[in-house]
Amino acid sequence: MAVNLATKYSDKIATIFTKESFLKGKTNESYDFTGAKTLKIYTPQTVPENDYVRSGMNRYGEPTEMQDTVQELIMSQDKGFALTIDKGNNLDQMNTKGAGKMLQLQLKERSIPAADRYALSQWVKFAGKVAGLSAKPTKSTVTEAVADAAQYFDDRLVPAEGRYLGVSGEMFKFLKLAPEWIGVDKLGEKSLEKGVVGEVQGMKVVKIPTSYLPADCYFVAWYKGSVMFPYKISDAKYHTDPPGLSGDLLEGRHYYDAFVLGAKADGVYAAVLGTKKQAAPTIEYSKPNLTLTSAGAEKIVYTI
Repeated sequence: MAVNLATKYSDKIATIFTKESFLKGKTNESYDFTGAKTLKIYTPQTVPENDYVRSGMNRYGEPTEMQDTVQELIMSQDKGFALTIDKGNNLDQMNTKGAGKMLQLQLKERSIPAADRYALSQWVKFAGKVAGLSAKPTKSTVTEAVADAAQYFDDRLVPAEGRYLGVSGEMFKFLKLAPEWIGVDKLGEKSLEKGVVGEVQGMKVVKIPTSYLPADCYFVAWYKGSVMFPYKISDAKYHTDPPGLSGDLLEGRHYYDAFVLGAKADGVYAAVLGTKKQAAPTIEYSKPNLTLTSAGAEKIVYTI
């Protein structure tokens, strides 16, 4: 006769590792999308200075009306989810799937990482500077690569306060070995922000999972005032015994987007593998036509 061994399921569940948003609180929150899907931002255009002339008319120069550019930001990410937990199934699984806990699990495993990945991809795509590196930075070259980003910010008058450096785990490992590294212990006297793990080249370091960064992107540096991560709707709720279901219905909706402010785009710097960098467009002008071409580009964005 066969011996039928018993099978037992634990009354404890195993979940994957999760993390809160790496980016929340580290972006520009001055602009308000309340009541609108689209936000237009004006940027006034200043003019070069002239030599002052001490006689005649227009001594300061020929007056011209101040021009401006307009950046149109349109919210595009409207995501939702729905899960059911049948009361019978849950009872037969020793009530391991409590609605509240499962709702938090959905948010941490799915919603928050998806939003962070999207935001980083947008910031890299629209960065003021995409540096194409010949190879992945190493322990001996990563500090110089980061210093190039800091110098780029310095040369373009990007404010020193509010600079962040998002690095993959591998790049973080290399940075920690650099003499310029300032670890959390040395930053203890400062008000250390959530998610910041150190400082290098005057930038607060945020360690980001490699899977969150676009493929072949080694790090992205940003100034807080240059990027936006607006969240218009962040709803999560559960209904007990709704019509048609004996159990719990979990629902959530997230309406968000991520932008780089055009006038402040120099405050975003991405280091990527050179072969993955989009080639610069070519411009051909033959009156009255101006032709822009860029091989492989999804679209070309320009001002007039």
